[in-house]
Amino acid sequence: MTKPPLTVYLAAPRGFCAGVDRAIKIVEMALEKWGAPVYVRHEIVHNKFVVDGLRDKGAVFVEDLGDCPDDRPVIFSAHGVPKSVPAAAAARQMVFVDATCPLVSKVHIEAQRHADNGLQMIMIGHAGHPETVGTMGQLPEGEVLLVETVADVDAVAVRDPQKLAYVTQTTLSVDDTAEIVAALHARFPAIVGPHKEDICYATTNRQEAVKAMAPLADAMLVVGAPNSSNSRRLVEVGARAGCAYAQLVQRAGDIDWRALDGISSMGITAGASAPEVLIEEVIDAFRARYDVTVELVETARENVEFKVPRVLRVPA
Repeated sequence: MTKPPLTVYLAAPRGFCAGVDRAIKIVEMALEKWGAPVYVRHEIVHNKFVVDGLRDKGAVFVEDLGDCPDDRPVIFSAHGVPKSVPAAAAARQMVFVDATCPLVSKVHIEAQRHADNGLQMIMIGHAGHPETVGTMGQLPEGEVLLVETVADVDAVAVRDPQKLAYVTQTTLSVDDTAEIVAALHARFPAIVGPHKEDICYATTNRQEAVKAMAPLADAMLVVGAPNSSNSRRLVEVGARAGCAYAQLVQRAGDIDWRALDGISSMGITAGASAPEVLIEEVIDAFRARYDVTVELVETARENVEFKVPRVLRVPA
């Protein structure tokens, strides 16, 4: 039986970013250096396939530092942690390695600098997301106010409208964030913004690739985890950019084939914590059902690399 033709538009950049690559490497190198088990506070990155693979090698994932023994190394996830966490680890004389993405650490430093200058912080982010919790936890309670929407900007109660600064989560929708920033400037004209945009290069690049790809495709799949902020934003960006069907899938087994009935073109991308092997798995699933032609939609090239902490680069 002849397979129907299908053009697969493959977004570039897609998948792993430098911060995710570094975080995974940190866990692998810690296991090589200290042996198993190595404890990791929170999922190192938001991807079940990656986390399960590291668990198989001897990583133990916990949500609280209290679940870690004193005599084993602990790694803090790429999303960052409140200041109280490394302080508690140091008080217990634990060996700990911070895998916080350097671009998230940049936001932490920014927030502290503004606070040192007497400014109250407003953070644009998602409540409960570990990156938001970590950034807000850099300063004392009440010093960072969270806004998620333009409506939140209208309602936020600040100490002094003349002494404000804002930071953002690194994985937000570029367009949505621009609207919130505009609302902040309209209500608080004196507010101080980041020296350079907080939304990271990888988030921006993946969203731009989706914007270019979405109008070409009848449907679009984003390979990523449901708790991955940047992956969920890619689905929203795709839908907004004109793709009639945009869906998040963790693996090829999650594809809803009935929803794709009758398509002749398909867009595929992946969030920053999804490995290329899962993207290939999805393309292979389409090849099993269609005569696939793959076309690359490339909007940027990335050559960013972050060093792992020195403690992992020196012998035990």
